[in-house]
Amino acid sequence: MACDPGAAASAERPRHVPVLLARADELLGPALQDCARPIFVDATVGLGGHAEHFLTTYPTLRLIGLDRDPAALASTAARLARFADRLTLVHTRYDGLTTALASAGLAGSDSVDAILFDLGVSSMQLDEAARGFAYAVDAPLDMRMDPNSGPTAADLLNTASRADLARILKEYGEERFAGRIAAAVVRRRAREPFVTSAALVELIYDSVPAATRRTGGHPAKRTFQALRVAVNAELESLRAALPAAVDALVIGGRLVVMSYQSLEDRVVKQELSRAATSRTPVGLPVELPGMGPELRLLTRGAERADAPEIERNPRSAPVRMRAAVRVARRTAA
Repeated sequence: MACDPGAAASAERPRHVPVLLARADELLGPALQDCARPIFVDATVGLGGHAEHFLTTYPTLRLIGLDRDPAALASTAARLARFADRLTLVHTRYDGLTTALASAGLAGSDSVDAILFDLGVSSMQLDEAARGFAYAVDAPLDMRMDPNSGPTAADLLNTASRADLARILKEYGEERFAGRIAAAVVRRRAREPFVTSAALVELIYDSVPAATRRTGGHPAKRTFQALRVAVNAELESLRAALPAAVDALVIGGRLVVMSYQSLEDRVVKQELSRAATSRTPVGLPVELPGMGPELRLLTRGAERADAPEIERNPRSAPVRMRAAVRVARRTAA
């Protein structure tokens, strides 16, 4: 059970550096430090960097770790074996949070003290070329965070219509030349299906004007992001996960979300702002019962990593962190 307010480092070298770790603890800590047996959900446990810190820092904390990548879960289970009596790992996407809590013997509502989302692709997924997330190395066009489930990026490229491909590249990658790239993909796959990343990178390079290629980073970056987001249904999963996370928190429970691209951060901003806004009609002199804000925002806008952190961990450069505390329950709309 999650605690009521007022109730009574590893020697192993981590394989990756957790992003904004100190700030995440500063924001989530008040919901954990006064609890006898706090419940913490790491909704994107990955390689366990954040999880290890919180399990070490709060010796009575119970952690529920979610991840869709079975390889990440296996690695984390080994890394955190010494915490096995306080650790439950669940193979699921983060929109499976309610079911994951039930499998851990917890209610889906009002049962968790703190929740952390560290979104995007993990260090392990980026670093293992065979997963196909990186455009700098020729590898199979997979991009699935769970390599045992669903269609691959190659499947998407080889079967989606030109219109659907253009929409995916524009919506999920904010690619200016989405139509041009989609048309080139359809022409190329008529001759030979896509299998590895090199052919796609070459096609993108040829499809983007030379002047554009000289600025704004690698021309394949936006297309690879779009395909990854589409293959893993990342935005749809996030939209479903955030309301479930808010509902799972106890009053006084805290939520931190770290995003790495503007599409994710936009969804997070919208969902947290919605829950932090009163539904009482404007002009009424009192707040209607059950219609007040469910959350209070803890960050002013999105916080970013500072220069020293980016120097220590370059992958923290794009992070946007938002946080909130649950202050009330709402009635159904």
